[in-house]
Amino acid sequence: MILVALFAALTAIGAFIKIPVPYIPFTLQNFFVLLAGAILGSRLGALSQIVYVAAGLLGAPIFTQGGGPSYILQPTFGYLVGFICCAYIVGKLTEGKKDKGFKTYLLAMYLGMAVVYLLGVTHLYLVTHFLVNHSFTINQALWFGLVVILPKDIILTAFIALLADKIVRRIPWERTGI
Repeated sequence: MILVALFAALTAIGAFIKIPVPYIPFTLQNFFVLLAGAILGSRLGALSQIVYVAAGLLGAPIFTQGGGPSYILQPTFGYLVGFICCAYIVGKLTEGKKDKGFKTYLLAMYLGMAVVYLLGVTHLYLVTHFLVNHSFTINQALWFGLVVILPKDIILTAFIALLADKIVRRIPWERTGI
């Protein structure tokens, strides 16, 4: 449980290490979400992100733009839901594998990030189009929510996969995803 809390806290810290750009800021949250899945496994990795999202929705100002239940209506909230799924996917695809290595982590992390993008861009479009600016198009959501940040995430994810491979090899316990 200490590691679950640690990764929830690290994800919160990652929200404040950011480069502001329109609609979706560059943050280091993905770094900690991916590592949570790789190190903690599916269930505990996802739980760490559930703790993070729940704490923010309960009012702790730990999201990039604050916190509270109304954050669900922020254009970036879909990415936070995606973090939970991403940590689970990365953990599920890597736990219990004997020959896991860089390629295994890289594939699992890219699949996890694809879900983050799917949920994030969908929520970005729905909130921005229907609540904020009715002229916001799907193409704009794809541009700001995917295309602009994808190159950074491709490179960062490859680095995280390499790091995860090195870290997990040194962990003295077997991840079970419990």
